Amino acid sequence: MGSRLGIIASSGEIPSLIQEKASEKGYTCVVAAIEGQAGKSSLEDTELIQWFNVGDIQDVVSYFKTNGVSEVIFAGKIDPRVIYDKTQFNLTALRILDSGKDKRPTSIIEKVILFFGKQGLSVIDPTPFLLSFFCEKGVITHTQPSREMGLDIAFGWEMARNIADSDIGQTVVVKDRAIVAVEGMEGTDETIKRGGRLAGKGTTVVKVSRMSQDPRIDLPAVGFATVQSLVAAKSSVLCFEAGQMPFFQRQEAVCLADAHGIAIIAK
Repeated sequence: MGSRLGIIASSGEIPSLIQEKASEKGYTCVVAAIEGQAGKSSLEDTELIQWFNVGDIQDVVSYFKTNGVSEVIFAGKIDPRVIYDKTQFNLTALRILDSGKDKRPTSIIEKVILFFGKQGLSVIDPTPFLLSFFCEKGVITHTQPSREMGLDIAFGWEMARNIADSDIGQTVVVKDRAIVAVEGMEGTDETIKRGGRLAGKGTTVVKVSRMSQDPRIDLPAVGFATVQSLVAAKSSVLCFEAGQMPFFQRQEAVCLADAHGIAIIAK
């Protein structure tokens, strides 16, 4: 059968990109797509695919094992707010959900990885399939950051690192060296928009990884949708961590940012 790679597909472009890169490396991809999370249009050409509810963990395991999968990648994000709808979880999933000391997304996924391991499925790092999307340090747009933006970036960077390492969120919105918005369960894009509603135009957005980031659990990323949110919020600059998070649809995102006078920096 050759090498088979299980992909648990959730939201965003990562599932289809990993599938494309894995296929180029000779893998046969077996996709477990999550209803209400994964995009149907982006996966319509997938040959081996089955759709599951977010809480069908045992069924996903059986599907992978039936199809000869031993290595699995979590691709994309599941909206963490689903934990408050217990109707989506079967008995096995509920036991996993209730087995930890808290219900942070990181804690829950760690438990899922442990469960998969006991079932003979190894959850692996997706980074090797996405290396071409990572950026080196520098200003990526033609639009250059001002001195004031630089001050807000330096201020926000330390704050973002603190909340990231506390597993709260990975994005902060800053204006005039004041924290306007901190990322919670709503995610980066909604945090950016909330910052714009609170502080008006000219905000600075900073996104970092955790010092102990486990890409199997969560691979932070930026992309075209991020810049669309910056435009909606009338933000002035996005700064993200170079070499630690992929930048998807980079060319389109940079063009959109320059068209609106937004600077993008990989730090």
